[in-house]
Amino acid sequence: MRAVALYGALGSLVLTALATTPAGSATPPRTPDARAASGPATEQVAGPAAARPVAVPADGTPEARGTAAAAARAAKAGIHFGRCPKTEDLPKPVECGRVSVPLDYARPDGRTISLTVSRVRASGTRQARQGALIFNPGGPGASGMQFPLYSKLDEWRPLARAYDFVGYAPRGVGRSAPLSCQDPAQFAKAPANSPIHPDEEYKALRKDRARDYARGCSLRAGSGVRHYTSLNNARDLDVIRAALGEQKLNFVGASYGTYFGALYATLFPGHVRRMVFDSAVNPDPRQIWYRNNLDQSQAFENRWADWRRWVAEHDSVYHLGRTQQDVLRSYEKARVRIERKPAGGRVGSAQLQAAFLQVGYYDAYWARRAYALSEYLRGNAKPLTEQAAPQEGAAEAEENGNAVYTAVECNDAPWPTDWRTWDSDNTALARVAPFETWDNAWMNLPCAYWTQPRQKPLDVRTAARALPPVLILAAERDAATPYKGALELQRRLAGASLVTERRAGTHGVAGGENACVNRHFETYLLRGETPGRHAACGPRPEPRPEKAAKPERRDKRAVPKPVI
Repeated sequence: MRAVALYGALGSLVLTALATTPAGSATPPRTPDARAASGPATEQVAGPAAARPVAVPADGTPEARGTAAAAARAAKAGIHFGRCPKTEDLPKPVECGRVSVPLDYARPDGRTISLTVSRVRASGTRQARQGALIFNPGGPGASGMQFPLYSKLDEWRPLARAYDFVGYAPRGVGRSAPLSCQDPAQFAKAPANSPIHPDEEYKALRKDRARDYARGCSLRAGSGVRHYTSLNNARDLDVIRAALGEQKLNFVGASYGTYFGALYATLFPGHVRRMVFDSAVNPDPRQIWYRNNLDQSQAFENRWADWRRWVAEHDSVYHLGRTQQDVLRSYEKARVRIERKPAGGRVGSAQLQAAFLQVGYYDAYWARRAYALSEYLRGNAKPLTEQAAPQEGAAEAEENGNAVYTAVECNDAPWPTDWRTWDSDNTALARVAPFETWDNAWMNLPCAYWTQPRQKPLDVRTAARALPPVLILAAERDAATPYKGALELQRRLAGASLVTERRAGTHGVAGGENACVNRHFETYLLRGETPGRHAACGPRPEPRPEKAAKPERRDKRAVPKPVI
């Protein structure tokens, strides 16, 4: 699951890398014992290279022992922070450093890879300092290197007085042993069309592309690609904790970050101080990752309807129709026109879909996209081209994010390998949820042709009082991580507290525009207090209609993932 904002052909699954957020919008977001909290957790592999998976208690695995050894080494070595490279685009006082982790935790003395880390020191007094707060914005394939910049935002300043803000690029991302599966220029080629109801010829084309992409991952990365997994992301997090000199982990994970955060809580409950799960992935092993993607496509249909309803309510501004169905007809009219003649020579229906998928992630895009669509249908393509065309120089980062996404999700779990299963499930779903279903399927189809070993997902679960109180934040109408995932995560993490933003759907709610959510978030991280098992906050105000679009800015948030 992924949420990565990148212009180009986009699909849906959650969960985050570089995002494009409208100006003025809120930004979200000791030696390991490795013992599972509720009996023996297991790590298993399945697939072509491991036909007979064998369950082994997590605290007895070579990976558990390797994590302990790597963390001990990291604690001794520390992190040598200094000036950040220009490529990170991080101004002073942000510092950067590196942490060495094993490629394969079963062989901690073997090949290592280097992860990039960023930090800004807490601004408060020494007495007020509570340690390091590590942040992951989602993905797989997203970088958190810009997290220290959150310390300048009003919503995050109280936390920045108490915590060092620490970001990092997970394995495979950016300068952290980067992965690539395809030539970036070919990956980001535009304009491109992507039909909502594909015919057999188009399906055959996408199957060939998916097969080639999966093959490219193995050819470019070699056998090491099998070690890019969510479990290893959780182990890397423990090594980073140790390298920072922290006995206990303070962590905020958004979107996909909630999933490997939950794996961490299962593997290392005794290492947790405070953990926030913002917009939670459903961790049920049966959902990872094929079923989660189908559920997400259905949820995006519901959120797409929310946007169309809002646009219809403001027909006096946008003139796109007085009902949801009228607005849909306006969108389809633009889609047909763009498939015949790309907007600005750079925007086909795939790029159009990518841009409008963002309204399913963030309310902050609602007015911008409505304005661009309205102007396009009136004969002015400039706003739409500016919002939907691929960004100059972004191809390499887009392809890198997609490569990491593919490797992690394909390695994490078994996927259907029979095309007939994909075709049947997605054809049926597209009848009721056409907006994102097939683009989401194409995003994940390389996993049908993956040749590396596949793991059996870990059973996320903790026993009573094994884990300190943790906080889950969720919006009721979140499309990227449907709300039932937050309920399932709470059920599996004993004692977890859930704060729900009612009747809202923005993905990533911490540090945003809801003061009620922010109070719970801040109170927990500063004082360790949770609001009990359940708490509810009213929705944030819906956006105001605008007759002109404000400029967009680059930011680090969870948004749509790229589609190959």
